[in-house]
Amino acid sequence: MEWQPDEQGLQQVLQLLKDSQSPDTATQRTLQKLEQLNQFPDFNNYLIFVLTSLKSEDEPTRSLSGLILKNNVKAHYQNFPPNVADFIKRECLNNIGDPSPLIRATIGILITTIASKGELQTWPELLPQLCNLLNSEDYNTCEGSFGALQKICEDSSELLDSDALNRPLNIMIPKFLQFFKHCSPKIRSHAIACVNQFIIGRAQALMDNIDTFIESLFALAGDEDSEVRKNVCRALVMLLEVRIDRLIPHMHSIIQYMLQRTQDPDENVALEACEFWLTLAEQPICKEALSGHLVQLIPILVNGMKYSEIDIILLKGDVEEDETIPDSEQDIKPRFHKSRTVTLQHEGGEGEEGEDIDEDEDDDDDTLSDWNLRKCSAAALDVLANVFREELLPHLLPLLKGLLFHPDWVIKESGILVLGAIAEGCMQGMVPYLPELIPHLIQCLCDKKALVRSIACWTLSRYAHWVVSQPPDAHLKPLMTELLKRILDGNKRVQEAACSAFATLEEEACTELVPYLSFILDTLVFAFGKYQHKNLLILYDAIGTLADSVGHHLNQPEYIQKLMPPLIAKWNELKDEDKDLFPLLECLSSVATALQSGFLPYCEPVYQRCVTLVQKTLAQAMMYSQQPDQYEAPDKDFMIVALDLLSGLAEGLGGHVDTLVARSNIMTLLFQCMQDTMPEVRQSSFALLGDLTKACFPHVKPCIAEFMPILGTNLNPEFISVCNNATWAIGEICMQMGVEMQPYIAMVLNQLVEIINRPNTPKTLLENTAITIGRLGYVCPQEVAPMLPQFIRPWCTSLRNIRDNEEKDSAFRGICIMIGVNPGGVVQDFIFFCDAVASWVNPKDDLRDMFYKYFDTIWRRSPKNIG
Repeated sequence: MEWQPDEQGLQQVLQLLKDSQSPDTATQRTLQKLEQLNQFPDFNNYLIFVLTSLKSEDEPTRSLSGLILKNNVKAHYQNFPPNVADFIKRECLNNIGDPSPLIRATIGILITTIASKGELQTWPELLPQLCNLLNSEDYNTCEGSFGALQKICEDSSELLDSDALNRPLNIMIPKFLQFFKHCSPKIRSHAIACVNQFIIGRAQALMDNIDTFIESLFALAGDEDSEVRKNVCRALVMLLEVRIDRLIPHMHSIIQYMLQRTQDPDENVALEACEFWLTLAEQPICKEALSGHLVQLIPILVNGMKYSEIDIILLKGDVEEDETIPDSEQDIKPRFHKSRTVTLQHEGGEGEEGEDIDEDEDDDDDTLSDWNLRKCSAAALDVLANVFREELLPHLLPLLKGLLFHPDWVIKESGILVLGAIAEGCMQGMVPYLPELIPHLIQCLCDKKALVRSIACWTLSRYAHWVVSQPPDAHLKPLMTELLKRILDGNKRVQEAACSAFATLEEEACTELVPYLSFILDTLVFAFGKYQHKNLLILYDAIGTLADSVGHHLNQPEYIQKLMPPLIAKWNELKDEDKDLFPLLECLSSVATALQSGFLPYCEPVYQRCVTLVQKTLAQAMMYSQQPDQYEAPDKDFMIVALDLLSGLAEGLGGHVDTLVARSNIMTLLFQCMQDTMPEVRQSSFALLGDLTKACFPHVKPCIAEFMPILGTNLNPEFISVCNNATWAIGEICMQMGVEMQPYIAMVLNQLVEIINRPNTPKTLLENTAITIGRLGYVCPQEVAPMLPQFIRPWCTSLRNIRDNEEKDSAFRGICIMIGVNPGGVVQDFIFFCDAVASWVNPKDDLRDMFYKYFDTIWRRSPKNIG
């Protein structure tokens, strides 16, 4: 007997559905009542009945009933009685062809939600029946079934291509391909969208039909429907990634087609097509395939880089002064702290390029975070500039001239963006034009349009490296002067762009900024009183970067007096739970490291608060692990940032940190942090352990027996940064321990030798590993020297590029002493040892004597092996 609703119950459910749509009733209470009705087994029958059978009701009420049912399925499906679940499934399939598009879509969502609850396996008739309904003469039934299938393909693409369901794709893909020729554009669009779900995963059923698929796409290339064109473009972009071999024979026509589509009147189609150039740029055939088409492509991309009218409205492009309007909280992106990683200095400059790329650094307009044609065109031009380099310029320069000096600000702005986008790839070719262009860009920083001023900031930051390479008065001084004015701009967007650009300039200029420090600090400190919430966070970055860039030059009473009071005022304002502490702590960490003893007057409250933050977070984590239902999981970023600031204090204050450590329980807390489940916590713990070892070893020494086994177990290169910091800390500890390190050598040496011999290990980790192995050999040569043949070659190649410094000095002394113990261990790789020694610019006299002595030892030992 088929279920039938009770009239009174039906009216009650309908009334609640109506109430929940009405702005006058207390919606929250209504929704609570609807939730309470879940205790009645057949409540969900009423909901499906309203959705599928109550045709007399209005569509919004019927659809709402279906959406509430969908939420119930999500939350309680496993508790549905079998007869209720069966009734719902049956009703869905019987009504998938409802005349209303809204109801069809709602039923499709409901079917997909049930399927995603693991029901594809226990609803065997679903896929065959939906595929069967595609053949219906009734358009609504065909479209409704396709809508449901498209959602199932999106949600369960892997499962559909698995043995668990007997590979239904073998039937579905050929079936979908037949509908590419359907007379309805909506159906054609559904069919392509379904097949597209299986391209990236290279589903076997699709690969078996790949030629038919590509032919069918080509047949639809000129389709009059924009949704169909969009799906055709999307398919070609994905095929370029996974089956370029099949596209190469047709590449000329595909490129011609994509040039057309990138100018499509429908921006969604143009955006999909524009992705093609981004993807093609990553393929080895890019240069060959695109060379003949640049003359057409470049103007199209450049044209796509103009703000559309809708962009300008969304960006409030006509609002010039908005600095007094408070930020809305959703404008502020969540911030993630990047844990401290210990790196060495290279001969080319600080740290190492290319290992820690900041993903957002080139985002020219991140407040409009939606990916759009402007951003995609700019990104495509950027990557193509990196492929073609100077060959791009003959196509670009004639255009640029017209854009950069155009009276229409929208066009002028796009020209400045073009100039920024090509900065990395075309830098060499642009150099002759920069003496003329940079002053023009600096002038654009004063443009009356805020969006022109902000893009000029970004583009100038892309040429900061060149600016700094010129005599300071030529461009650095005028650029810095104007950028600092823009930091105090009346427009928040310009403030943000100027602050970010200034941080980039600081990184490039480093100590070149020292003569202007007073002027820079006056501006940055004045901005403290001016900035709203979001830009204040970026200002912290600019101050932290300044401290990193000028280092101890900041340690002047005059500068400390300007900078510290506003920072400490913010520090006192913020509560322990406030996430704004992250950027402020990061900033203070850089400032403490730079100021060194100059930070002493401020160190005690800062130190205490960091210890408290670590302690609070650990306590909360403990409570959560014991009673997860009663306590919330802590945000461990508070602890990570606090550990990193303690590292900054230890590094900056050196021995002065001794009394602070003595009066706190930091070593106990550190022991817990080093064993935390979260890699970033361990990473920051090991950095702090190394810094405390250097600053106040007497406090660390009593804990070594407990700490060393933990360090040994973290020498796991799967967690690169954790492993790197643990390795570095071991090296620092062994320099303090001396011969007392002997009992611990066995805990760490084999892992270190394994790491240094691993292929594809990042440079920073290799260097730290080599330094630590050398240092272990320095203090315990008898224990380490027997393993020389297993690490000497990668050891030498790892250290040939780093600057002369204390760490390098101790490591090379260790190698020399080990060669004295086991000269035969180096004989086979003597040439590599010579190369590594040659990397020294100015070794200390006694180290130079060691080199001569050990060259002689090896030479005498094996003259026949050395030509």
